[in-house]
Amino acid sequence: MAKQNVAEQFVDILARAGVKRLYGVVGDSLNPVVDAIRRNSAIDWIHVRHEETAAFAAGAEAQVTGSLAACAGSCGPGNLHLINGLYDAHRSMAPVLALASHIPSSEIGLGYFQETHPELLFQECSHYNEMISNPEQMPRLLQTAIQHAIGRGGVSVVSMPGDVASKPAPEKSMEHALVTARPTVRPGDDEIDKLCRMVDEAKRVTLFCGSGTAGAHAEVMEFAEKIKSPVGHALRGKEWIQYDNPYDVGMSGLLGYGAAYEATNECDLLVLLGTDFPYNAFLPDDVKIVQVDVRPEHLGRRSKLDLAVWGDVRETLRCLTPRVQPKSDRKFLDRMLKKHANALEGVVKAYTRKVEKHVPIHPEYVASVLDEMADDDAVFTVDTGMNNVWAARYLTPNGKRRVIGSFSHGSMANALPQAIGAQFTDLNRQVVAMSGDGGFSMLMGDFLTLVQYDLPVKVVLFNNSSLGMVELEMLVAGLPSYGTTNKNPDFAAIARAAGAYGVRVEKPKQLQSALKDAFKHKGPALVDVVTDPNALSIPPKISADMVTGFALSASKIVLDGGVGRMLQMARSNLRNVPRP
Repeated sequence: MAKQNVAEQFVDILARAGVKRLYGVVGDSLNPVVDAIRRNSAIDWIHVRHEETAAFAAGAEAQVTGSLAACAGSCGPGNLHLINGLYDAHRSMAPVLALASHIPSSEIGLGYFQETHPELLFQECSHYNEMISNPEQMPRLLQTAIQHAIGRGGVSVVSMPGDVASKPAPEKSMEHALVTARPTVRPGDDEIDKLCRMVDEAKRVTLFCGSGTAGAHAEVMEFAEKIKSPVGHALRGKEWIQYDNPYDVGMSGLLGYGAAYEATNECDLLVLLGTDFPYNAFLPDDVKIVQVDVRPEHLGRRSKLDLAVWGDVRETLRCLTPRVQPKSDRKFLDRMLKKHANALEGVVKAYTRKVEKHVPIHPEYVASVLDEMADDDAVFTVDTGMNNVWAARYLTPNGKRRVIGSFSHGSMANALPQAIGAQFTDLNRQVVAMSGDGGFSMLMGDFLTLVQYDLPVKVVLFNNSSLGMVELEMLVAGLPSYGTTNKNPDFAAIARAAGAYGVRVEKPKQLQSALKDAFKHKGPALVDVVTDPNALSIPPKISADMVTGFALSASKIVLDGGVGRMLQMARSNLRNVPRP
């Protein structure tokens, strides 16, 4: 049996850790690893057109599966392209291993062709970032990197010179069992007792939930019922907590709607569950606040806490709920539910009024129709900008759908590459990229990746020929819009020229049939929808100091935006409110 080289050993360890694919672009220093993948049936090389796409795809795969995913870039510019997608994965707590291939080891530090220093470049967007400078470091260094990515939730970067990858692996290298799953974290009894006393003493409790409530839906509902608490959420908490929720009062923040803002500011005790909600100006400064989070570095960095609880949301509530005294007074909860329903009633007309005749098409209408026509277990990937607004207000979660975006990092161009990673996890699951024309055109080259692998991703392009969110920022700052207009081609024609299905929609009556045909198509498809550039959105409650660049505006072209099927849910929840 031929002796393994370092690259082959590297690939074997990735496969043992559960990695199914390595996304990247081949080249020079990376070639030994790619060749090792060619000869290893346990792992596939996914050839994308840009390394940024590779990192976004790996991050999305990790978020869909909950398992380690991987990407790679060749030396210098190749691995440098990974950085934006790695930032996004890291801030989304997605376990990703990135291989940053390096120049020949004998030339490091001498200004060699394409020389960079990956161990410095990726420091801020990783939990672990080290270089393999000799074969004896394998496999311990790679195993350590894997366990950082999985155990801490985020990115690990391993840089490796191409000449080291080609060297023979050590005869007796130490390999040990790999950690491939994270443990649960239970708070101490003292913290549970303190939290229990605070809940019992408060008359009005509000729960505000983030992505840390994943897997804890039943526990949150049981707790809310026992203490008669309204339940609001941040954007990343929407998919985990909004569905089957009779206590739902909507979302707070810049994209918010409903009564979440009032519920979080009019309570006696605000309990933050698994959220690192960044907009502290939307949080109260005159009520008691408790935060529960599995990552201790998140505790208290957004607001002053009266109690910090280090633990999983699910495990914390399993300990807490049996201990708290049940509350019978529903006045606060019922008042917030009524406010929520009234707020949604007031804005829903924004997308129902003459939409079938409005040209250019209301983007709210497009999102609403898309929500109704998409599969119950669809994965939506959402571009940053106005598409975040439409996704937040129109996509209806149900416990099976997923909604993935650059919600913490806020990068443009994320939807298409994230759709690639999501689709590779299951070729039979519907994946829909909600792309803006600005984001799509930024990494449009990787639409060819869909064609190359015949990935059945459906790109629904909200084409308003502008950078809509930037125009809004300029508007509310009192600035004229400048540099925000895109002169776009017929994107559907480009899709057809590339060998995919493409259709352009300019009138509302064409939309449903276009989406239906695209969804029926077995391969990649693009629906280019010409939407109204004047359809903008403002938060439900804002003040001048809430967010830099966002000020009050009464412009007629700024809409509150509709809320899709969430109004139906709010009306349904009102049935639980006792009638006088």
